[in-house]
Amino acid sequence: MGKAGKVLRQVLDEYEVSQYSLAAALNIERNSVYRWVNEKSDPSGETILDLVRALKTLQPEAAKAFVERYLGEEISDL
Repeated sequence: MGKAGKVLRQVLDEYEVSQYSLAAALNIERNSVYRWVNEKSDPSGETILDLVRALKTLQPEAAKAFVERYLGEEISDL
């Protein structure tokens, strides 16, 4: 599976955001978040954007960390 789940797990742990609260902010079942963080499935590109928006409402620094870690060098030159 892809990088998104691994990065999401790190960010949720580091910023103490629960899978349940993220799922609630996204208005989805917690099982979807569980599958992403355990790298059983990958969120779609559109869902990545929704993840960032949801993280911004829960913990803005977590959203920033997710974007920086997920996109890494791709955004450092912007």
